[in-house]
Amino acid sequence: MSNAYRMVARAHGGPDVIEREDFAVPAPGHGEIVIETEAVGLNFIDTYYRKGLYPDALPISLGSESVGRIIAVGDGVTGFAIGQRVGTTQNGGAYATHRAIAAVKAMHIPEGIAPEIAAAVMLKGLTACYLAEDTFPARAGDIALVHSAAGGVGSLLVPWLLDKGVIVIAHSGSPEKAAQVSAEHSLSCSFADLPEAVKAITDGAMCHVVYDGVGAASWDASLASLRRRGLMVSYGNASGPVPPIGMLDLMRGGSLYATRPTLADYVATPELLAASAQKLFGRIASGVLTPRIGQTFALADAAEAHRALESRATTGSTVLIP
Repeated sequence: MSNAYRMVARAHGGPDVIEREDFAVPAPGHGEIVIETEAVGLNFIDTYYRKGLYPDALPISLGSESVGRIIAVGDGVTGFAIGQRVGTTQNGGAYATHRAIAAVKAMHIPEGIAPEIAAAVMLKGLTACYLAEDTFPARAGDIALVHSAAGGVGSLLVPWLLDKGVIVIAHSGSPEKAAQVSAEHSLSCSFADLPEAVKAITDGAMCHVVYDGVGAASWDASLASLRRRGLMVSYGNASGPVPPIGMLDLMRGGSLYATRPTLADYVATPELLAASAQKLFGRIASGVLTPRIGQTFALADAAEAHRALESRATTGSTVLIP
């Protein structure tokens, strides 16, 4: 227990602001459990908090996604016991060897799923779940454009949609990444050329939905790839935040819809979280999803992991190991 540490940011800035801090393992409060971390999932949202794009009080306890064994259970907790493996996407404090979390934010991890796989897939997989099942309840025959198709969310969203019979146009940032995507239409053209490529693939019909985690750089191309009354789903800002939207632009684009969803609103209750987790782990067990860990870093090397992520040098998911 004396070697417990976490990675924090005492100021907003680049990866260099991330530093190690020793701490005492906490006791669980009412409704809490304490886990000894086995694996931590790295996500682009972590860089938003580090840079100050998303507000959080300094010093920032980084990370949301971690998996571990329960070592202590607080008062008022039911359904969890010492020794069980659980995971959580609760914001704040995941980059740590030990962590106290609210039991209502925890999900049971099936014993057949390795902690590294669970840590790699929870946040991205639950995101893919709400994108495909709830934000746009995709149906067989629908046409969807998925940006960053070789990335963490994209590599799960594409097979999820394909399993539902959706026609997927996958787009990646390079030919090498596009080659990793198992979709009939896997593109790596420039954003400027993307709408014409979509037009050619769809014989002019264009897309029912665009899933865009890139942000500013892809915004115009995404809108231009939609059909009348299509849905623009902007769920991330990898290239920077989307500029202010002109409502008339949506009208001129064909009475378009636009939404900016976030996972918390789709797993807002223990029941919603459990149902989404069941869908996710069920698709892993059935082989629909094959989570791919592209790279691992030591937890203490979190700054190096952030550099790799922001330079687009990663593929699939990235995991930090204490």
